[in-house]
Amino acid sequence: LTSSHMADDDVNQYAPFFGFIGAAAALSFACLGAAYGTAKAGVGVSAMGVQHPGLVMKSIIPVVMAGVLGIYGLIVAVVISSAINPKDYTLFSGYAHLSAGLACGLANLAAGFAIGIVGDAGVRAAAQQQKLYVGMVLILIFAEALGLYGLIVAIIVQAKAK
Repeated sequence: LTSSHMADDDVNQYAPFFGFIGAAAALSFACLGAAYGTAKAGVGVSAMGVQHPGLVMKSIIPVVMAGVLGIYGLIVAVVISSAINPKDYTLFSGYAHLSAGLACGLANLAAGFAIGIVGDAGVRAAAQQQKLYVGMVLILIFAEALGLYGLIVAIIVQAKAK
C-alpha cells in the first residue's frame, strides 16, 4: 500500500463523521436557541399575564418565533443527513456539511438568545405601555432574521458539497 492509497481510505472512512457532526450541530444548537428563547420569553409572558391576563395571547409572539428556530435547524439537519452517502462522500463534502451545520446552529442559538431576552422584557413593557408593542415585534423580527441568515448560508454552503 502506498501512502496516497492509505490517505484516500482515510478520507473515505472519516469524511462522513464530519457531515454527521454538522447535522447534529445544526439541530442541537438551533434547538438550544429555541429552548432558551421559548423559556425566557415564556417567563415574561407568564409574569405579565398575572397583571394583564387579556394580553397573554397577544404576547405569545416571541414564544412562537423562538420555536421556529428549531425548525431551521431541523431543515438543515435533514438536508445534510440525506446527502451523506458513504460510497462517494469526500472530505470536502464532510467539511462543507460541518460548516453548514455550525453556521445554521450557532446563528439560531444567537437568535434564540436575542428573542428570549427581547421577548421577556418586551412583553412586560408592552403590557405597561401599548405603544411599545410594534417596536418589540420589529426587534423580534430582526432577531429572527439572524437565524434565517444562518439557514440561508447553510443551504448555500451545503450545496457546494458533492
